[in-house]
Amino acid sequence: MNDRSDAATPEFTYGTYLRIPELLSLQQPASDPPEHDETLFIIIHQVYELWFKQVLHELDQFVDHLNDDHPHRGHHLLKRVLKIFKTLVAQLDVLETMTPLEFESFRKFLANASGFQSVQFRELEFLLGAKSEDHLKRFADQPELADRLRRRLIAPSLWDAYVAFLDRAGYSIDPEVLTRDVRQPLEPSASVQDALVEVYRTNPALAELCESLTDLDEGLQEWRYRHVKMVQRTIGTKPGTGGSAGSDYLKTTLFRPVFPDLWEIRVRF
Repeated sequence: MNDRSDAATPEFTYGTYLRIPELLSLQQPASDPPEHDETLFIIIHQVYELWFKQVLHELDQFVDHLNDDHPHRGHHLLKRVLKIFKTLVAQLDVLETMTPLEFESFRKFLANASGFQSVQFRELEFLLGAKSEDHLKRFADQPELADRLRRRLIAPSLWDAYVAFLDRAGYSIDPEVLTRDVRQPLEPSASVQDALVEVYRTNPALAELCESLTDLDEGLQEWRYRHVKMVQRTIGTKPGTGGSAGSDYLKTTLFRPVFPDLWEIRVRF
């Protein structure tokens, strides 16, 4: 006989599992009275943050697989992240249904709030090797967020983990690359490029993994480009909220690969 009292156990439903009431209470427009389009703006950006959380979750696991010398166990995680990036880009199509006039109706209520302040996106950049210690200063008044970003700063990037794996797998990597200061942005390396060319010529499975990493890099660049165009379409050349330079700053991030070696080797085939 089962002694468990089902009557005393709260019903476990779709709503309780996903915390639907709490989730739907998180969209709080700053405009007063609430402007119609601000709800869309809030939801899109909240969904972005949820996807950033998932991407970090997947890529951290992929790095663990690299560190354990099992890169192929994480290859499907990369493919999942690529699908997420396609979703991130597609969400901009929804946001672009909002006209400049509709955005202007509540923009002043955003005050200093800006996507520039997304710590998760900075974490993602750092994880992929696009690091800058200057970003920590922007979270000086939020120690918990600054600590999260600092941990990413001092940790090897995903690319560092992949290059270290290649070295352990028998590919010749310059020791200076393996002992570099991981707080610094990634720089192209001749020895890494030689190893990658050998991978492409001799190891189809690892070459496919390299192509997925290239897809990831391209996906990030695609998202940056579409983000710039969305901002230009919405506010033109106006400064962004939170003191950012708006589209002028975003344009400086375009066409800067996070895995430069994967692009440099294309001329060698």
